[in-house]
Amino acid sequence: MSENMNHPLLDIRGLKQYFNISMGMFKTKPLKAVDGVTFTINRGETLGLVGESGCGKTTVGRTLLHLYKPTAGEIWYDGKKIETAQDIQEFRKKATMVFQDPYSSLNPRMTVADIIGEPLDVHKLYSTKDERHDRILELMGYVGLNSEHAARYAHEFSGGQRQRIGIARALAVDPEFIVCDEPVSALDVSIQAQVINMFAELQEKLGLTYLFIAHDLLVVRHISNRIAVMYLGKMVELADAAEIYDHPLHPYSRSLLSAVPVPDPKIARANKRIVLHGDIPSPLNAPSGCPFRTRCVYATEQCAAEMPEFKEVSKGHFVACHCLDKID
Repeated sequence: MSENMNHPLLDIRGLKQYFNISMGMFKTKPLKAVDGVTFTINRGETLGLVGESGCGKTTVGRTLLHLYKPTAGEIWYDGKKIETAQDIQEFRKKATMVFQDPYSSLNPRMTVADIIGEPLDVHKLYSTKDERHDRILELMGYVGLNSEHAARYAHEFSGGQRQRIGIARALAVDPEFIVCDEPVSALDVSIQAQVINMFAELQEKLGLTYLFIAHDLLVVRHISNRIAVMYLGKMVELADAAEIYDHPLHPYSRSLLSAVPVPDPKIARANKRIVLHGDIPSPLNAPSGCPFRTRCVYATEQCAAEMPEFKEVSKGHFVACHCLDKID
């Protein structure tokens, strides 16, 4: 798998997703949920995507899969631009999504077998009912469910088991790429580790590529090869997981990582917490220039005047900041 990690499976260029919000009197204003995001995801890797609530992480994942029609930008998959309805249909056989809430993402009126089998029905991926049944049992086996669970309903399962059902459904089309939208945030901590390890095992076994969206920075570090940090619809930093944890460059990334709990009390006391002041601006009224400047202690007039370029400052380490030379 490591040989393939230098070959982009997804290439996202200048992706924008704006939602028109009614302001009354027939006026609308664009809410810039995702504003000019550019990145690649290599075949066989996991790209972690982190940031505060409302920064646009989930919108990036949904827009990639064309659950939202992109306002602007290009999405390339395996060297082919996704443009037409036919392209999207083919893309959805190779790319799928695991949703955040296992309680609301499963139909309570359908049995587990029908939930997992629904993508098989939609894409006509079987010839006989026996073939469909065998495939459903195979998928259940991948995620640690047994055949006795097939005739039961989602409400009869725990949160962790429900998320396993959702993962089995995502695997039904035999995808290459999966958007994991905070797949463990609704689960107990004891269950989170099991599900995270299962994602890693499935990636190894099936050669999957993940975009892993999460709040929990420790979870992201555990599963990700590279990590991207978003703030107010923009990507502010992208680097290898170890690099971004050991040498974060953007002031926002540094603040996020300073809040990660450390199990050793001595190290925890020695760590200096970087506290941000002020509230997150509304994406409806984003600041001019750099979106982080209203909470940044290094901000200058240049930060207010122009958005910093998202550029590579060392091999594989991208940052959008005018003040890198001031940060100690």
